[in-house]
Amino acid sequence: MAYRYDPDLEFLGEMTSKDLTDLVDALTKDKNGENLWTEELTVNASYKVHYPNHAKYWQLIAAELQCFGANSLMTIFRGGKGVLYREILADVANKAGAKNIERSDKALDIEDKILSKLLGDAIDKMTESERNEFAKLVGATNLKNFTPAALTGAAQIIFKSGGFKSFQLTLMVANAVSRALFGRGLALAGNAALMRTAAVLTGPVGWALTGAWTAVDIAGPAFRVTLPAVIQVALLRKKHQAERDGLLEEINSII
Repeated sequence: MAYRYDPDLEFLGEMTSKDLTDLVDALTKDKNGENLWTEELTVNASYKVHYPNHAKYWQLIAAELQCFGANSLMTIFRGGKGVLYREILADVANKAGAKNIERSDKALDIEDKILSKLLGDAIDKMTESERNEFAKLVGATNLKNFTPAALTGAAQIIFKSGGFKSFQLTLMVANAVSRALFGRGLALAGNAALMRTAAVLTGPVGWALTGAWTAVDIAGPAFRVTLPAVIQVALLRKKHQAERDGLLEEINSII
């Protein structure tokens, strides 16, 4: 396993070890907290020496993701290197049912379309009271109605607009997905106020993913790893951008 230079993953080298914890878990743990038999990260010498200082071996973490998204035989032919993140994103978007993926889309754009699809599925399963609460949480109370279509459209606008609200919404979805798949919230999200904010999505997103997970065997076992890993990368990318934009204090007020 070797890291293949990838401009869409290089920012991981600027994240802290705590930031990377959830991504490492998504790549190495199953729903029972046991190591995946297919993962190679935890047997690497650098991992064993530096764990849990994930920042010391961020390239190995990225390489693990690249290899999970690749064909095993082709990885051997590439000298142990996987595929670029863009290829993984395209595959996850296709299997998750995200639409309107364009060649001109940046990694962030595709991540947002995947998140929008997951969130849209969740909103469809919300009760009227849950939709009303969700509208309050994301600041969409100016809508004429809180139908699934209206709320999904509002969420898409939030993702596209970027900034703090986009980060917050991504955090909520990522936390709910973590609970649905691993039975716990994010290590990145340990604040009680945030837990209350994320709670409205925990059940609905979990239910939406239950249907998606029945097709995992058909889609391929790697999808069980690449989908939550992509969601983690999307969250980290937005945190990284928020820090660069000077929004860190606002983010820290809820994390």
